[in-house]
This record gives sequence, structure tokens and C-alpha cells, in this order.
Amino acid sequence: MSKAVVLTQGLAEVSQMPATGMLTIRADLSDPAVIIALTAVTGTEMPGVGQIVRGSDVALGWMSPDEALLLCAHGDAPAKVSVLEGALAECHALVVNVSDARAYFTVTGAAARDVLGKLTPADLRSAAFADGTLRRTRLAQVAAALWAEGEQVHVVCFRSVADYVAQLLRTAADADAPVGWHG
Repeated sequence: MSKAVVLTQGLAEVSQMPATGMLTIRADLSDPAVIIALTAVTGTEMPGVGQIVRGSDVALGWMSPDEALLLCAHGDAPAKVSVLEGALAECHALVVNVSDARAYFTVTGAAARDVLGKLTPADLRSAAFADGTLRRTRLAQVAAALWAEGEQVHVVCFRSVADYVAQLLRTAADADAPVGWHG
């Protein structure tokens, strides 16, 4: 898949994104040497707790005190691993290309948060889930990471459950299943 595939256009548009480079970086994210290495390689700021920041061609997200997620072009992922391994060589760190183990969706539109709210216990109101907030949660019974940018919510899950997540998102976005409907 080389471009986004629209899965449905109901209450919100659900799309499966093309193959995207994703690297898991395990290291102490409060270590100054790790911060210097990550910001130098990515060209971004270091994300705060529960945040994701964008650079010109990457995004860097805080997943936990010892884990970051780097998104980049799929073809750039192997080279990014090498560069990050070099930059983190003096740190206790691990960099893994997880691109082919993840699937990436977007839910777009004024009702995007409501659509996802049917599937996750996470509070997706704008006050609790502002733009740039990265949240680990679940969609129904599977693990997912979510972040918002305006009327678009990004969803990353394990590729092994991608078909299930796609069906969940299509069903939740169905135009005949609006939030607040009381028959």
C-alpha cells in the first residue's frame, strides 16, 4: 500500500495509512545523553510525558519513561536505526525497527473523537486529550496508541490485529450509529 486507503466515510473518515517507519527506542528518556542524541538525530524537541512532537519528516512520541516511538518514512527506518544506534552507543539503549509489526490508521472529522470514544475507555475530550497528546490505551480488547491533531486522531496497533481494528473503526464510524442516538 503506497497511499492511504479510505475504509469508510460515515460519522468520520477512517483510513489505513501506507507502510510507515516506526522505531521503538528503549532508554532512560530523562538521561541528558539520551535527550541530546534523540533530538540531534530527529531534529525535534524531546516530547514531554504523554506527548508527541513533529519534525520536518519525523514524529517522536513519549510512550513511557523508558520508551519512545519514532515515526518516519518506511524506507528511512533501517538507516534511522543505524544512526540512532550510533548516537546512543554510550547509553544503555535499544533501537528496534518495528515498522512491519505495526499498522497505522487515521480517523478524521468533527466526530472522530466520538467514534473512537465508542471503543476506548480513554477520555478523548479536547480538554483531556489535546493536540499533541499521545495516549496508550485499548480499542475494544486490543492495545493501541492514539494521538490527536485537530479533527484527526491517529491510531497505531499491532499488525496482527489490524483487520480487527479496521473492522472496529468501520463499525464505530458507521453513519447509522451516531453518538447520542436513543432510538
